Amino acid sequence: MNKLTNKISKLNYGYFLWHAAFLALASSFMDIDTIMPAVLGSAGGNAFQMGLLVTIMLGGASFSQLIFAPYLHNKNLKRKFLLIGINTRVLALVFLAFLFFNFNSFPDSLKIVAILLLAGLFSFSGAFANISYTDIIGKSIKKTKRKSLLSLKQIISAIGLFVSAIIARKILSIFDVPLSYAFLFIFAAVFLSIASLGFWRLKEIANNNAHINLKQLFRFMWAEVKINHKLRRYLLVINTLGISISLMPFLILFAKENLAGVSIGNLLFFKVTGGVLMSSLLFYFSKRFKYRYTLYTIIFLALSMLAFTFFSSNTSWLFYFVFFLGGILVVTYKITISGILLEISHNENRAMYAGLVGAGNIIPAFFPLLGGWIIKTNGFTVFFLIVGIIILSSIIFIRRLNCVR
Repeated sequence: MNKLTNKISKLNYGYFLWHAAFLALASSFMDIDTIMPAVLGSAGGNAFQMGLLVTIMLGGASFSQLIFAPYLHNKNLKRKFLLIGINTRVLALVFLAFLFFNFNSFPDSLKIVAILLLAGLFSFSGAFANISYTDIIGKSIKKTKRKSLLSLKQIISAIGLFVSAIIARKILSIFDVPLSYAFLFIFAAVFLSIASLGFWRLKEIANNNAHINLKQLFRFMWAEVKINHKLRRYLLVINTLGISISLMPFLILFAKENLAGVSIGNLLFFKVTGGVLMSSLLFYFSKRFKYRYTLYTIIFLALSMLAFTFFSSNTSWLFYFVFFLGGILVVTYKITISGILLEISHNENRAMYAGLVGAGNIIPAFFPLLGGWIIKTNGFTVFFLIVGIIILSSIIFIRRLNCVR
């Protein structure tokens, strides 16, 4: 299929919303900001291993797009590869559930290695799927409907997340670790499988891209960075502001070391509540908000999270509010960064841009690993200070980005 009609766009709009709804129901059970760090902590993971986990799940996944991008760019139709990526994630979740059903049968060192490996499989397969997803959504939805889709997708996702967060909190309160985590991963695998059904009937528009290899990809990347000033500034923004979305796993570690009685289920619930609220606001104002101002909002949220965490050592309720702000931050960042990428790319280069952006996401990719070392050697105060300085520096690049929308 080579022509995007209004009818096809409308049908695909619905399929993407189906996927968003059931993915949201799965997401709370495999949340990378609360559940996955807590899972590693249950196996005795330290600050450095927490940093490694975050690097794998955020940075490693982004870098793997560099390898996947040329291969997927050469495919005119990408739905099959999108489904392969999603189903591999389901497989990783099933293995994680098996690990926690038999948790007491393994030594701690093996548990940590298994969690890191399966987290890697989950993240890399997600990165593989995301390139196809970005390309398909860009060429299969009318340009005038993209921002409303991204915003509506977020509000539907937020509602699904809210429901699944309540279920997840209940599971965590009924069952003890490790059984509670095993059930969480089973729920995640089931809902993610259902979410993938939305793509079986997707009407994909074929590309006619010239074939490219990894060497040509590097040439393409260098050429695009030189000629596209918006792309350069976009890369600088995600390399500075991007570390804000890796904060919450480290805050889980902070709570483990400094706060007594903090509930992982409640942290997840507050995070999701913040996400629901912000998704609703961004959807309602989808025709009016500007990406530049949402980027400034992210800076304010990240710095507020750092400040409130610093003063929450003896106040658990304030720490829950930090995760409420974190939910707002994550939703705002995802909508903004996805929207800007669609704006600065087009159908013929979108898959390549996804790989380029993944490869160019250098500081957020490696900073969590460095952050774990900083915390281990210098403590949380130095870590918070460094993070704050990097996030503030993004103001310079945001001012020069000049997004149209």
